[in-house]
Amino acid sequence: MIDLHTHSIFSDGVLIPAELVRRYESYGYDAVAITDHADQSNIDFIIPRIIRIAEILNSAQSVTVVPGIEITHVPPSLIPDTVKQARDLGAGIVVLHGETIAEPVAPGTNMAGIESGVDILAHPGLITPEEAKLAAENGVYIEITARAGHSLTNGHVAKIAQSAGAGMVLNSDCHEPGNILTEVFARKVVTGAGLPDNSLSAFLSNSRSLIKKAGYTV
Repeated sequence: MIDLHTHSIFSDGVLIPAELVRRYESYGYDAVAITDHADQSNIDFIIPRIIRIAEILNSAQSVTVVPGIEITHVPPSLIPDTVKQARDLGAGIVVLHGETIAEPVAPGTNMAGIESGVDILAHPGLITPEEAKLAAENGVYIEITARAGHSLTNGHVAKIAQSAGAGMVLNSDCHEPGNILTEVFARKVVTGAGLPDNSLSAFLSNSRSLIKKAGYTV
């Protein structure tokens, strides 16, 4: 199992990175990305610290830790520069907090992130066919999420992504220990989105591709 969307105490998660990673290791995960929420106020603080703890934990634990970031509620016009800053700071996985119907995300956020080439468009809400088509063309993966509230549109997201030929990944958007997905529950989330049970294998393959792109091996 792989999870490329998690949060620690560097944003609104409840666990320090070491405990977060240890819990994923205890579940038998192959890899986890720490992708705390960021905007221009904290991105330069968070990414270097996640990179450092990833280096330390990768030398001592079996689960591969990928340093990342989730760009969150940044105005669409500022997203391109923020994505570039995240890359320049060394983020291996750049996630964008998409237009979930559970929060007042600014319209245009999905498209700005796709155009900026983020790795994962998280919980994109009522994503449009045009957005999904561009995501497919730009190699941006669309997230199917297990997160309460954000997951309300999983069925719509899966249908639109499939029609456009866009790649998908499954993530927990973990904020606390109870959010970590077992494989059994992960399959339920996938089938609950109206997708075949065997889609989980394809999702994990997509996640491995992102990890490899970031320079890590699983």
